[in-house]
Amino acid sequence: MHTQAIEDYLKTVYEIQTRQDEVTTTGLAERLGVTPASVTGMVKKLAEMNLVVYERYRNVVLTEAGVKLALEVLRHHRLVELYLAQALGVPWDQVHAEAEKWEHVLSEDLEDRMDALLGYPTSDPHGSPIPSRDGTLPWVAQDRLSDMAAGQTATISEIIDEDPALLRYAGGLGLYPQVRVTIIETAPFDGPVTVRVGDTDRMVGRAAASRIYVSDIREDR
Repeated sequence: MHTQAIEDYLKTVYEIQTRQDEVTTTGLAERLGVTPASVTGMVKKLAEMNLVVYERYRNVVLTEAGVKLALEVLRHHRLVELYLAQALGVPWDQVHAEAEKWEHVLSEDLEDRMDALLGYPTSDPHGSPIPSRDGTLPWVAQDRLSDMAAGQTATISEIIDEDPALLRYAGGLGLYPQVRVTIIETAPFDGPVTVRVGDTDRMVGRAAASRIYVSDIREDR
C-alpha cells in the first residue's frame, strides 16, 4: 500500500517529466506547496522504495515501478475528471480539484464501471491522455502554442489543468481541445500570441500560451 503523499509525489514527477522539464527538489516544493526539506526527505524515501532515482544536486527520475504507479494514479484522476464533467456537469475549471480527492480512493471495480459508462475514453476534459487499463500511455507529439510561428495552423490538444484561472481564461477565448487555430502574430520580448479562432482574432498572453499544447501543425496556405 502507498500513502496519498507518495502517490502525489510520483504523479507530479511524471507530469513534469512528460512536459520535458527537469524535475528538481525546488520545483517539486513549489508545485506541491511544501518545503524543500520535506521534498528532500520524501524523495530519499521514494529512492529507498525503488520508485525514483535521486542523487543530491541532480534531477529526480522515476523508475519503471514509479512510472507504473504514477500512471495508475493519473488514470484514476483523469477518468474522474471526465466523469464529473460529462455525467455531473461540473465545469471544466473545477473538476481537477475534485479529482485530486477521488484519485486516491477509487476502487478498481468503480474505475472499470466509470470507464465503461464513459465509453472507454482516451482523454480528459482538458485534452490530457488517459492511461490505459494495462498502465500504458502512448506518446503524442505536441508543441506549446507559445512556440508557434505566424502563418501556422494547429489543433489545441491539451491545456494544463492545475490552474482554474487559466482554464477560465482559455475557455473565454474559445480555446478548447480539438479547436483549430491559426497563428496571426507572435509579439517579440514575451509579448502576446495573436490567434484566429473561427473568424475571430484573440490575443493570448505568452505565459498562458506556454501552458497550452497543440498538435497537427501545418503551414497555412
